[in-house]
Amino acid sequence: MTEQNEKQSLVGEEYEVEVGPVAHGGHCIARTDDGRVLFVRHTLPGEKVIAKVTEGEADSRFLRADAITVLSASKDRVEAPCPYAGPGKCGGCDWQHAKPGAQRRLKGEVVAEQLRRLAGLTPEEAGWDGTVAPAEGDKLPAGQVPQWRTRVQYAVDAEGRPGLRKHRSHDIERIDHCMIAAPGVSELGIEKREWPQMATVEAIAATGSQDRQVVLTPRPGGRLPLVELDKPVSVLRVEEKDGSTHRVHGRPFVRERSDGRTYRVGMGGFWQVHPQAADTLVRAVMQGLMPRKGDMALDLYCGVGIFAGALAERLGETGAVLGIESGKRAVEDARHNLAEFSRVRIEQGKVESALPRTGITECDLVVLDPPRAGAGKQTVRHVASLSARRIAYVACDPAALARDLSYFAEAGYKPRTLRVFDLFPMTHHVECVAILEPAEKGR
Repeated sequence: MTEQNEKQSLVGEEYEVEVGPVAHGGHCIARTDDGRVLFVRHTLPGEKVIAKVTEGEADSRFLRADAITVLSASKDRVEAPCPYAGPGKCGGCDWQHAKPGAQRRLKGEVVAEQLRRLAGLTPEEAGWDGTVAPAEGDKLPAGQVPQWRTRVQYAVDAEGRPGLRKHRSHDIERIDHCMIAAPGVSELGIEKREWPQMATVEAIAATGSQDRQVVLTPRPGGRLPLVELDKPVSVLRVEEKDGSTHRVHGRPFVRERSDGRTYRVGMGGFWQVHPQAADTLVRAVMQGLMPRKGDMALDLYCGVGIFAGALAERLGETGAVLGIESGKRAVEDARHNLAEFSRVRIEQGKVESALPRTGITECDLVVLDPPRAGAGKQTVRHVASLSARRIAYVACDPAALARDLSYFAEAGYKPRTLRVFDLFPMTHHVECVAILEPAEKGR
C-alpha cells in the first residue's frame, strides 16, 4: 500500500453494518464486511444501519461514524425528543434516541466491561449488583427529558450567536433551547440574545440558592458586552492572558447546598452539575465509610470541601480531617466553608506532592475524588500505605476507576461495594462510588 493510499480519507464513505456492543464513549462497535472497526454513534446494539464515516483514513485502526439510516431498529429506540440531537448536530447528548431504562443498561454494560478489561473484576467481585441508579426525580414518562444541567457552556460563533458544539468538533449547532438545561439556566435566556466578541458564555444556576452567574470568555481582544438578561445575574470574565477568572459585577460566588450545609463556590469553580448529585454522592460515601467519632480522615482532591464537611460533622470534636486541593480559589472556598471546624485543615497542592509533605503515615478513612484521568499509581500506592480502614473512591470515568482499582489490588485493597449513578441523563457519563478495604479483611 502506498503512502498516498495509507492517508486516503474515508470520511463520507457509507457502510451497511450490524451493530454490536456498546463501548465507552457514547457509541457502539460495528465491523464492515472487510473487517474495519467502526465506532458508530446514534445507534443501539442489535440494529442494522447505514453508517457514514465522520473520521478516519484507510490505514486508521478504527473509524468513527454516524448511523444515518436505521434499517432495523432496536426495541429500545425512541425518536429523540430534542430537535438538535442526531447525526451532524449537537454533541452534548449521546443517548437521546434510547429509552431511559436502556440508557442505564448501556451505561452498566460499559462499567462492567471496563472493570473486566482494566481491573480483572466481575461485578460480583467489585461488590456491584450491576444496576445504574437514576437520580431522584429523573424517572419520567417517555418523551420527557430530565432538566438536570445546572451549568451549560455555550459556544459563540463569529456573528455572536450562541449554540453548542457538535461532536468532536469546533463547529457550533445553533439552538434556541437546551432540553437538559435546568430551569434556572433556561430562564436566563442566553440563547435569545447575541454575544458579540465572545468565545464562550457559561451559565450557572445554583440549586442551593437563587444565585445565577454568567462566565464570559472573550475572543482575543474582545470587549465585554453589557449583560442584560431575563433574571438577576452576576457576571465573571475569563482573562485572555492566564485563564484566570475575575468578577465584573455581582457576587463572585454562588451558594450551593449539600448534606444540610451551605457551600460557597467562587469564580465559576467546580460543583456537581446535577441538582441531586452532591447529596447523592455524599450519602453514598458516608454510608460506605461509616465514620466513627474520633476518626482521622483525608479528603483528597477536596474541591470546596463537601466531603470534608460531611466527615467533620460525623467525626466529632476528637476527629480530624485533612483536605488537599490544587486549585487556589477552591482552597479559599473550602477554608471559608469549613471555618467552624477547628480540626479541619485544607492544604493547597497537587495530591501526589502535597500528601507526602504532610508527613501523615496512617489514617482511618480516605475519600478520593480525582479528576477524570484518575488518581494514578503513585497516589494510589501512597494512599494504600496509610492503612486506612476504608477508602471511598468517587469516579466520573469508569475506565480511570478500573485502572486505579487494579493499582489498589496490587497495594492490598479490594472493593467492598460499588454503586453506579446516572447523574448525566442522555449522555454516556456515569458517576461511581467504590468503597475499598484491606484485601485480607473478609467481606
